[in-house]
Amino acid sequence: MRVQTFPRVQILQAFNSRCQTLVANDNRGFKQEFEELERVGKDLPSRAGDLPANREKNRYPYILPYDHCRVRLSIQNSQPHTDYINANFVPGGGSERDFICTQGPLHNTIADFWRMVWEQNVRIIVMVTALRCKDIVLCDKYWPLEQGTVYHGLIQVTTVTRKQGPDYFITTINLRQRDCPTVRIITHYYYPAWPDRSVPKDPSSLCAFTEHVRQKLEEIPRLGPAVVHCSAGVGRSGTFVTLLWLMQLCARGIQPDIRAAVEDLRLHRMWMVQNLEQYIFVHQCLLHWLSGGTSASRPPIQRAGSNINHNIQDQPHRSSGRGGQAGRRRRHHQRQTPPADQPQNTMQQILNPGKLLRRLLPSSSLFNPGSHAS
Repeated sequence: MRVQTFPRVQILQAFNSRCQTLVANDNRGFKQEFEELERVGKDLPSRAGDLPANREKNRYPYILPYDHCRVRLSIQNSQPHTDYINANFVPGGGSERDFICTQGPLHNTIADFWRMVWEQNVRIIVMVTALRCKDIVLCDKYWPLEQGTVYHGLIQVTTVTRKQGPDYFITTINLRQRDCPTVRIITHYYYPAWPDRSVPKDPSSLCAFTEHVRQKLEEIPRLGPAVVHCSAGVGRSGTFVTLLWLMQLCARGIQPDIRAAVEDLRLHRMWMVQNLEQYIFVHQCLLHWLSGGTSASRPPIQRAGSNINHNIQDQPHRSSGRGGQAGRRRRHHQRQTPPADQPQNTMQQILNPGKLLRRLLPSSSLFNPGSHAS
């Protein structure tokens, strides 16, 4: 059975009509869909992250990786629990493991992070958070910002070049194991302009950043998954992966199903596309992109109000000292709402989308080669 494809203008018309329905009556449709997703994945076990030996490896005690798709590191020195890292394989291309979504590394998990990158043959890292927000550490610095070499465990990390864009940095990193001549080239994309608990004002900023990442994904062989992380690895990370996935879907002439995509992601990592604003944001971006990315085509979708962003609230962050550890353990058992990880409430334009297959689609052999999408 062949998958029916549609011209982009027809996809735009249908999607615009759907967005108009969802936005009516103060975003009633968006609220209903997002509420229906609330319980997705909640019954999936995350026992490994809850083990006492692993709790200090979690940036947020209430954001844990699901056991069935967690990234497992190699066991070190026959020591139990050395296989743990707060990371999950998630779909976003042709398989269940096209991306790894993970938390921003902690000081005590940086070596594990780089070991994961090495063992999973990762060549692209996308970081969509600043290192700090005022006096709060959102992600520990795990690579040299300037040229230089650092060691994390058995991994040597060398920053070779660093290019600065308007709101982002592209760093070329050489990675190798100690006493091993093999060098792998990692491209690190650092976008600090997507702030925690805020919304950037310039839509073109995220567009340019995502286009750089998209081009790089097309250039290199798909040797391993791409790593995407923010602070908790669920909100901005999930939104980024969802956008890339669904834009590629539309590029193949297939009608997008945003609810199904988010549901799939939430079956692989908790809280993906964390709040209502992020859910609406995906629709805004797709509508803007399908419209050609012009300012005149800004979709009439309301921004989610504070009264419905029940997941957006100030949360205590990881602190140092034994008192902070005890507090984290108490919060862990209380299962508080995850930390705010707001999206950029803007439109994203990606020119000439790539050819990555999407898990929501059947096998590529079923596609109509005469697809109207362009």
